[in-house]
Amino acid sequence: MTAVSPDDAIVGYAMNWQASYPGGSKSRVSLAGDRLKDGTFTQEDLLVIERWRSAHSVILNNFQVILRARTKSRDVSKAQRLKRQRTIIDKLSRFPKMQLARMDDIAGCRLIFSNIADLHKFRKEIHNARFNHKLRNAENLDKYDYIKTPKTSGYRGIHDIYEYNVKSSQNSHLNGLYVEIQYRTLVQHAWATAVEVIGFVTESQPKFQKGDKRYERAMVLASEILARSQEGVLGPLQQMSYPDLLQEFVSLDQELSLLKTLRGITQSTTELSPKRNSVLNMAPDGTLTVFSFRDAADAIRTLFQLEKQYPGNDIVLVRADSTEEVRLAFRNYFSDVNEFLRLIDDGVARIGKDLRALRGKAKRT
Repeated sequence: MTAVSPDDAIVGYAMNWQASYPGGSKSRVSLAGDRLKDGTFTQEDLLVIERWRSAHSVILNNFQVILRARTKSRDVSKAQRLKRQRTIIDKLSRFPKMQLARMDDIAGCRLIFSNIADLHKFRKEIHNARFNHKLRNAENLDKYDYIKTPKTSGYRGIHDIYEYNVKSSQNSHLNGLYVEIQYRTLVQHAWATAVEVIGFVTESQPKFQKGDKRYERAMVLASEILARSQEGVLGPLQQMSYPDLLQEFVSLDQELSLLKTLRGITQSTTELSPKRNSVLNMAPDGTLTVFSFRDAADAIRTLFQLEKQYPGNDIVLVRADSTEEVRLAFRNYFSDVNEFLRLIDDGVARIGKDLRALRGKAKRT
């Protein structure tokens, strides 16, 4: 008899339609998460978590089919990912009362639009679509609208949470699992990418509000500059005057050499395979290795193996229809901040020009 490795067992469990709720039950998954958080976990707890986590790949593929059909012939980039192991652990630590089985962004689909109007139009169409999956925030569509109400970190975008619900016996055991759909514009995505890259190249993590608070403040200011100059809306600092906004950002940038640091980053030229399932493995020194697969099960198996082998690395499983969409949706792994730099340079120049024009007009009158 051929021995079955633990990773093969996890993948087989996730792909077996006759299995019960992945991980056993919601309470068992949450118990494993609690033990992971306080450091008392066992090998069985880790298997429970990975069974539950890997089962979300089926849901991702289901939603990918829906989104692919509805974005056909549209200028929309799309990709999907399983939440990173280290990010799950960090989130459980940041929110002590959170139950793992209720974490709603393990499976994530990302849609990137050219502008806010196209984003809103498409989101409305998805809300009106006929399928059985339940929109968790249906009674409050503004609940995760971080364009209307940006996060204090400066993050802008919109999220919707769906609860997987099918009648077919093949996947009905997955009913109740969640998937998050992220809607962003290219401008919002450029900012989010820069925040992630800053976390790679400095000792601070502005995304999680950790480390030197100056980086966090600089990126909040950058978010406001981009919102006003590139999208004609207000961002997280709605009450701030234009002169104060520009002056504080320029001052912090000079103090931190933030933009200079970002300009000095070498963009990764790592080649991508046309195979749709990719595991991106980012080492602490910024070295990126990509593993690509046709079969989702092979990709999940490799993901788990790499996470065990390189616990300090940033590793994520992603799926997209093209290599261009992978590079766009996950620019941070390729150290690609060029679009952010272009937009922030343009935004600072625009605001500065407008302020000079206003001052000149005031002098003449």
